[in-house]
Amino acid sequence: MSFELPKLGYAYDALEPTIDAKTMEIHHSKHHQAYIDNLNKAIEGTDLSELSIEDICRNGVEKPAVRNNGGGHFNHSLFWEILTPGGSKEPVGSVKAAIENYGGFDKFKNDFSDAAKTRFGSGWAWLVKNEDGSVSVTSTPNQDNPLMPIADTKGTPVLGLDVWEHAYYLNYQNRRPDYVTAFFDVVNWDKVEELFNK
Repeated sequence: MSFELPKLGYAYDALEPTIDAKTMEIHHSKHHQAYIDNLNKAIEGTDLSELSIEDICRNGVEKPAVRNNGGGHFNHSLFWEILTPGGSKEPVGSVKAAIENYGGFDKFKNDFSDAAKTRFGSGWAWLVKNEDGSVSVTSTPNQDNPLMPIADTKGTPVLGLDVWEHAYYLNYQNRRPDYVTAFFDVVNWDKVEELFNK
C-alpha cells in the first residue's frame, strides 16, 4: 500500500494563537509529506508495504529509513487528530479514569510537560495506554514512538506532543516551555478518549 498525507479536520489558522497558520502549513504540507514520500520509497517492493503504519512501527525499526519515516508518519497523523480549535479542556470517560488512577490530571499534566520540556534535542512526549488499561507518560527521541520495540516505555500512544523545533519555532523560538503550556489549550480530549477505547 502507498501512504498518503491525511487531511486535517480544521484550517491551518484554526489553532491560532497556540499554533500559527504558517507553522501548521509547513509542518503538515512539507514535513509530514516528506516523511510519507520517504516511507513509501523505503517500503516499496518489501513485505512492509502490506502492513498498517502501526505494524510498520512495530516491525520496521531495523531499517533506519523505515523507522524514521514510518515513525514520522504515524506520530504526525496522531498529532493532527488530537488537536482541535479551542480545545476541550480536560479528559473524559475512560481516559479520565485512567489519569485519575495515575495520580490525577495535575500530576499527569506536570509529568507530561516535564517529559516534553526535558526531551533533549528533537522528539515527542506521550501519554501511553498500557496493556492493563493504565496509563504512562514517556518521551522518545526523533520520530520514535511507544509502538516500537526499542522504546523505553512500550504501549499504545493516545496523546502525543511534537517537540521538534519545526513544530513551534516560528512562534515560540527557543521558548519550548511556553509551547508546551499552550498545547493544552488545543487538545481534543474526545479524540484521546476514542483512541484510548480502540
